[in-house]
Amino acid sequence: MNSRTDLALECMDFAGEASLQGLEHRRFTQGQLACEEVTVSSPQAAERMGKPVGRYLTADPAPFARDSGVSFQEAEDLADCLKSLLPEGCHRVLVAGLGNRSITPDAYGPQVADQILVTRHLPGSLTKEIGLEGVNPVSAFAPGVLGQTGVESAELIQAVCRVVQPQAVVVVDALACSGLERLGRTVQMSDAGIVPGSGVHNNRQELNRRTLGVPVIGVGVPMVAEISGPSQPLIVTPREIDLILEHAAKLTACAINIALQPTLSTEEILALTG
Repeated sequence: MNSRTDLALECMDFAGEASLQGLEHRRFTQGQLACEEVTVSSPQAAERMGKPVGRYLTADPAPFARDSGVSFQEAEDLADCLKSLLPEGCHRVLVAGLGNRSITPDAYGPQVADQILVTRHLPGSLTKEIGLEGVNPVSAFAPGVLGQTGVESAELIQAVCRVVQPQAVVVVDALACSGLERLGRTVQMSDAGIVPGSGVHNNRQELNRRTLGVPVIGVGVPMVAEISGPSQPLIVTPREIDLILEHAAKLTACAINIALQPTLSTEEILALTG
């Protein structure tokens, strides 16, 4: 598939076969969020879609460009979507924020990682003393990009996984889309992992259960889109990208924190993360 998109919904439209064997699509409501799920369950559907076998959940929260704070309800609804993809009984989780924090449309992953409530380093006696007894051991980092470090993000994440031994990895990355109506508007989550840079034809090493040895949940928001230019296609980003990035990162991080720390209330999480 030649279209520049990371969104399973757009890939399904491009495939042109909603009745393709091994491909299922449904619309549903999670709390107040309008959601859609695409399930790719056969090699034939995966090849036709250009997406790995797995579940892809898409949610449409209020526009990130609005000048307001994070909606607690939307964060909790997104957290419920994420929890449906995480393996049951999962406690030790690593969150990896991919991207180049020096380039605004690509800084989504690092900005989410910066706002994750990290608790793996806290000894049990301290968590009990400060009222955080029962929190899950979560770690987070932003591996940067190959041009900054000389090391593939996947290699760095593999190395960290060997140390922290997570039961699952949540990988957060800016996505690409082809429809302007989804640009900076949609959140996609998938249990199929993620291929960094695939939406802009800059594929890096894939991150999934095969490469990391544990379930990998990919989370992303499309920050760039391809449109037709006078002589060649253009990669564009919204005019309000700074505001979109700030709000999308806050909402995503809040949702991840809620999903990974079920013993804490949303208010407690926000108080701890600022």
